[in-house]
Amino acid sequence: MAPRSRPSRASTHLMAGLASGLCLLATGCSHAPARPTDTAAAQPGGPVHPSVQRAQAEVARQVQQADAGDFAEARRGFIAAPHGQVRNEAGQVIWDFDAFAFLNGSTPDTAPDTVNPSLWRQARLNNQAGLFQVREGIWQLRGFDLSNITLIQGKTGWIVVDTGTSRETSAAAMAFARQHLGAQQVSAVIYTHSHVDHFGGVLGVISAEEAKARQVPIVAPAGFMEEATSENVLMGTAMARRAMYMYGSRLPANATGLVDNGLGKAVPFGRVGILPPTLLVHKPREEQVIDGVRFVFFNVPGSEAPSEFTFALPDLKAYCGAELMGHTLHNLYTLRGAKVRDAMRWAAYLDDALQQVQGSDVVFTQHHWPVWGAERIRTFIAHQRDTYQFIHDQTVRGMNAGLTAPEIAETIKLPTALQQDLAVHGYYGTVKHNVKAVYQFYLGWYDANPANLDALPPVEAAKGYVALAGGADALRTAAQKAFDAGDFRWSAELLKHAVYADPKDTASRELLARSFEQLGFLAESAPWRNVYLSGALELRDGPPTQAASRVAFADLLQHTPIERFLESMAASLNAEKAGDGQLTIKLAFSDLNQAYVLRVANGVLRHEAIDPSQPVADVDATLTVTHPFFIRMVTGQAGAMALLTSKETRIDGSRLALGRFFGLLDKPTGVFPIVTR
Repeated sequence: MAPRSRPSRASTHLMAGLASGLCLLATGCSHAPARPTDTAAAQPGGPVHPSVQRAQAEVARQVQQADAGDFAEARRGFIAAPHGQVRNEAGQVIWDFDAFAFLNGSTPDTAPDTVNPSLWRQARLNNQAGLFQVREGIWQLRGFDLSNITLIQGKTGWIVVDTGTSRETSAAAMAFARQHLGAQQVSAVIYTHSHVDHFGGVLGVISAEEAKARQVPIVAPAGFMEEATSENVLMGTAMARRAMYMYGSRLPANATGLVDNGLGKAVPFGRVGILPPTLLVHKPREEQVIDGVRFVFFNVPGSEAPSEFTFALPDLKAYCGAELMGHTLHNLYTLRGAKVRDAMRWAAYLDDALQQVQGSDVVFTQHHWPVWGAERIRTFIAHQRDTYQFIHDQTVRGMNAGLTAPEIAETIKLPTALQQDLAVHGYYGTVKHNVKAVYQFYLGWYDANPANLDALPPVEAAKGYVALAGGADALRTAAQKAFDAGDFRWSAELLKHAVYADPKDTASRELLARSFEQLGFLAESAPWRNVYLSGALELRDGPPTQAASRVAFADLLQHTPIERFLESMAASLNAEKAGDGQLTIKLAFSDLNQAYVLRVANGVLRHEAIDPSQPVADVDATLTVTHPFFIRMVTGQAGAMALLTSKETRIDGSRLALGRFFGLLDKPTGVFPIVTR
């Protein structure tokens, strides 16, 4: 590498460009939203509305008639419960086992008016944390994360199925298991699918060095690494910001804030890593013997995750449903934002599962608690299958009758048998937004009404509506009337325009926050509740001031293909700044024997993989880096000065051109406002 000297004027320009464009990686993950550094607590804006109290009382009456067997099954096989907190190396709290103690000892009829009694019931079920024996040879660690860690006894140690979200919580879970079951080594790791809460904690289960030294099998469905490492690089900033709402990451854990997430209690915010699979399951049905245990894997790609499998354990008479099934209606569209899922395919996989579970005495999943007994298992799976099929078919029927997505969502009601089964209630996904997902899957965003083909942007439309209403005071008066009558959806609709038109209208902001609160209190879906209450908090306290550090994802990002980062760079190009200019940059990795040409032209950044020794015509600058330095660069650990002075980098050609290049790349903050503009 070239020797360093005092920065020249060109270096100064380079540093200016780098300052705005170096940190290119989007923040966050699908199941691990960015936690801001400010921890504002939601302050209820007033008493619970009488109409909400009446609605909650009716739900409580209905839930009291529900099968109490879920509570027995959620506690079945209980061995021990953890207490206290899990902290990271810096002493920050990653997980608090006692944060939801306010749920203990309550019943649906004693749920506070600020929580839907059905959601309160689910929150209590999800609060059964600890180590549980599913059957002889199978245990689960629940409540250490949003997801479960399953241990299967092999010949030489534990086969660990899914590893939670973060290194810290997974390490705590494994230590807890060894405390109560005895010390055993990890003999294999199985990832059921490509969402981060099922693989991100693997380095707390086993170190990369130990896995390599002992050649521990790491088993995953086909396509796992591509999906696991790429899902959020391109759209991660937007997804992570929206996920703050969906998972309630800014809300305090109490009866007016976060009570649950439907799938589990909450998401831990620790270090996220990955170990690449050593064995991929490609076939629709594939049998493998892992540490002496016979597995029959069933690939279910494009269901709850793009890469996913379930499996049977014939000799143990058990079946793992992964996240294909669970004690809630799942998402066909997730509120944090993601590609829409195929309801028809999901239902078909569940239909297949009815055959695959034959001979099994227990079905365990990677969220919630197991189901025992052939009859209960069949009903559990069949009702899930029929719910997705019903939502699909009736939405398509409505589409073909000319109805729009909101119209269909407002009218579809599940049949009585499905309504009465709480395992398909909308604690995570909901019938309403899943209907809209089916509509989007087939017809997209346009509802065929010409007025909506080129509709005004929100702020412009809002100003028009406020003027039409006779000003903000008149609009707010109408909204107050709707609020007083218990029509919170209409008051929110009106006030949305008032706040968009004038974000400084504190009276409208407060009334909108109160409307959101009442809607949140009513919501059976935990994400819906979190979204409404997060919106109320943001109206009062503003958006978060800082996004999460990207450093927590460094262990994962080192396995992400370089192309994903270059795609993210392209999507960060500020076309207005680029104008009609052209730039050609060569990016070379000295330790990977890889190189790319990056060309800016016509407001587009394109990349092309080349042989590192290949000369590039008209190149403006060449940046040579090591892969570890590149990861530090995109996670914000290495800045402009490090790029200029590090022994892991070299710059050839025009530093001014390289500075201009990085200056064209927007650096997303990850804290953009949502309820205001």
